[in-house]
Amino acid sequence: MNPNPATKRSKTPGVAALRQVGRISTLAWEVLRAIPKRPFQFREFVQQCWFFASVTILPTALVAIPFGAVIALQLGSLTQQIGAQSFTGAASALAIVQQASPLITALLVAGAGGSAVCADIGARKIREEIDALEVLGVSPVQRLIVPRVLAAMVVAVLLNGLVSVVGTMGGYFFNVIMQGGTPGAYLASFNALAQLPDLWISEIKALLYGFVAGVIAAYRGLNPAAGPKGVGDAVNQAVVVTFLLLFLINVVLTGIYLRIVPPKGF
Repeated sequence: MNPNPATKRSKTPGVAALRQVGRISTLAWEVLRAIPKRPFQFREFVQQCWFFASVTILPTALVAIPFGAVIALQLGSLTQQIGAQSFTGAASALAIVQQASPLITALLVAGAGGSAVCADIGARKIREEIDALEVLGVSPVQRLIVPRVLAAMVVAVLLNGLVSVVGTMGGYFFNVIMQGGTPGAYLASFNALAQLPDLWISEIKALLYGFVAGVIAAYRGLNPAAGPKGVGDAVNQAVVVTFLLLFLINVVLTGIYLRIVPPKGF
């Protein structure tokens, strides 16, 4: 007896992955459509913003300091070898603002906040609260997911600014104190090569990272396997998938930015 064609297609390598991508994209579109709809769950949004900030702000600041120090020390050693110590400030600060800051923010928002969102939505799903909302005619996307995704985006943007400041200050301290760099040269090179679009692309990355982290966490929470173990597996999958997508998005956005915005010269 020939197997069912639908069953055969479902076992084809890559089909399940494409279905997941399609469902995540559909949920992202539903979230974007539900954002301007009323009533907006403002109280839930404020609570989620406070939750995201409370679980991420201290770890983000603590991670930003050694991250900026490592970048400053490594670039300071490299510039000393090639006789370009005066460019240490520009190189380290631009690396922190453009690349390190949004990635640190995204990893902590996805790892700390996104995992909690996935666990919360998944627990509601296995308790059939999501189904009860749908029976009552309440959209789970508008009621639960939109406030969480917007909170992840807002907190990601704010944390990105915090990491940029803390990381740059940490890089300045370690370059000047540990490596004997000149404070004036550090600041002058940064002022000479940095430009405002560098901060824009950093904030755009953080905003997009927060959206992706929130959507994927919500999607995995809405589609867990049966039982508490399924919720735990969904949380793990959400964090891993988010990390992979964030690094991919970072490569694409960085390539586009370097093509569009010309570098600033002396």
